[in-house]
Amino acid sequence: MTELSGGPALPQERRVVTAIPGPKSQELLARKNAAVAGGVGSVLPVFTVRAGGGVIEDVDGNSLIDFGSGIAVTSVGSSADAVVRRASAQLADFTHTCFMVTPYEGYVEVCEELARLTPGDHAKKSALFNSGAEAVENAVKIARSYTKRQAVVVFDHGYHGRTNLTMALTAKNMPYKHGFGPFAPEVYRVPLAYPYRWLTGPENCAEEAAAQAIDMISKQVGAENVAAIIIEPILGEGGFIEPAKGFLPRIAEFAKSNGIVFVADEIQSGFCRTGQWFACEDEGIVPDLITTAKGIAGGLPLAAVTGRAEIMDAAHSGGLGGTYGGNPVACAAALGAIETMRELDLNARAKRIEEVMKGRLAAMREKYDIVGDLRGRGAMIAIELVKSGTKDPNPEATAAVAKACHSAGLLVLTCGTYGNVLRFLPPLVIGEDLLNEGLDILEGAFAEL
Repeated sequence: MTELSGGPALPQERRVVTAIPGPKSQELLARKNAAVAGGVGSVLPVFTVRAGGGVIEDVDGNSLIDFGSGIAVTSVGSSADAVVRRASAQLADFTHTCFMVTPYEGYVEVCEELARLTPGDHAKKSALFNSGAEAVENAVKIARSYTKRQAVVVFDHGYHGRTNLTMALTAKNMPYKHGFGPFAPEVYRVPLAYPYRWLTGPENCAEEAAAQAIDMISKQVGAENVAAIIIEPILGEGGFIEPAKGFLPRIAEFAKSNGIVFVADEIQSGFCRTGQWFACEDEGIVPDLITTAKGIAGGLPLAAVTGRAEIMDAAHSGGLGGTYGGNPVACAAALGAIETMRELDLNARAKRIEEVMKGRLAAMREKYDIVGDLRGRGAMIAIELVKSGTKDPNPEATAAVAKACHSAGLLVLTCGTYGNVLRFLPPLVIGEDLLNEGLDILEGAFAEL
């Protein structure tokens, strides 16, 4: 009997045949603990053998519904046909030359696609890297080179990576920054328009938060000293916070008026995840630079900085790059992922996922008063859990719900500055039956609290 492969051919069903994690995963976990650094954790230590569509199959034969997509990476599904086809062909031709030594067409093609897909009709150029943190770090380098300034402004609850500079940009201490300092200097943090937690109410949030942020930049940093303002149009690790409408345009206009490079960090929210190619399109934001990674290459490591040609060209020749940046196999995978996004109209799929999820989650919010807020767009949806009758964060209930979901065969992720947000990032190709089955499990987990 031929063993099943992964990808779209994998049976799209939840199947729980052992405790989760099962005995084989437990054996592998013991090996992991003996060989892998303790700082590398796992949300759910089931060891994957196959994945595709909306499921992950483990070594014990369990098939889990996937509401995580490898943290928004496998938006087109794991091992999507076009990704496998293009990457396999490239593997057979050559695996590496280093684009800085002898270039190749795939890198150029990805940059051309990014110029077409990202917001704005101005001339654009890109540089390719390996990870989101690398992309953000290089965006800062480019902005500093262009403006001849040093200061970088970021926002409360933001997450931008784990390198020394991007740890400084990231707001949350534990687990990302704790014990790893000192951090890079000339980084300044200002308030974010967080509607659910804005003290004077969500109706005042955009105007008041923007005024506070601009005042702090002007008085404490000096707008003339700021090279870049960096923000996630929908925050990822910080809790899937949608800044109040009007906040982003106000900050973008302030940047433009003061010669500051406005950087949209779309690493988690990009590539159809929110029902648009990029989340900043929702309010018509055209960033000077945009950073991408995660969903760009269907599971292979690739990242990019894309932006106005004159800004991107500010760095001297040789100032940008890296040995593996824009690896040819990853570039081929990216072209396959983008092909899939177009052919399957994954923006429309994301909007349908939002419709289904928000309808079901809104009903849960009415039923369970620990669900304080429901937010997000497309297939980037979250609920924030609080203690009954308050807005006090409830990380204990969040952990309990996640654990119950995992035991029942549904992979969910948590996030948020207070550890009290359940975030849902299903693959955009997930079937609606699996989506609803996952939501049934989630509702059952609330009922058990």
